[in-house]
Amino acid sequence: MKIKKIFVSLMTLLLCGCSMSSVKERNSSNMKNHSSSIKSEHDNIKVVYFSCTKNTQKIAVKMANDLECSIDEIIPYVPYTNEDLDYLDDTSRANLEQNDNNARPAIQNTIDFNDIDTLFLGYPIWWGKLPKIIYTFLETYNFDSDTIIPFCTSGGSGISNSVSEIRQLEPNAIVLNGQRFASNASDSMVKSFIDSLNL
Repeated sequence: MKIKKIFVSLMTLLLCGCSMSSVKERNSSNMKNHSSSIKSEHDNIKVVYFSCTKNTQKIAVKMANDLECSIDEIIPYVPYTNEDLDYLDDTSRANLEQNDNNARPAIQNTIDFNDIDTLFLGYPIWWGKLPKIIYTFLETYNFDSDTIIPFCTSGGSGISNSVSEIRQLEPNAIVLNGQRFASNASDSMVKSFIDSLNL
């Protein structure tokens, strides 16, 4: 009986181990889905973007394809809902964050910047400014001496105020003037902007 009990215990442990290993592999696989890499010709360049409505994401993907560089998304720890983004509601999450100088929404994922010296940083314009999650991002990573190239999507607001904010947050980086895109910007518009940089 003792031998049988030992055998059953060992089998249970083995099965649990396999099950846990399988869960770890699934979790690891899910984490990898948070960032995608395109076959990189420019190992020193990365495109990073924040996008709730996928408008900025579309531009970011076009850029990464043109640049043949890696791309990562800034993923909020708590995703934004449509109600959170209702600018007509003074109590919406985005309104409250934008009106709070200390708001720093948490980011779910980490991003690898090894050997990167040029960052294309994409975001929507919220109320004429950077979304506060970009503050969180720029305060999390060190971009001293690196080049930051901002790009944004917006229905009407320009990019200049957000560029000033980035320069304040990253005083030791080289921050270019960047480019505002409409959400339906064509591939040729994105390519024209990249070509103008003479990277």
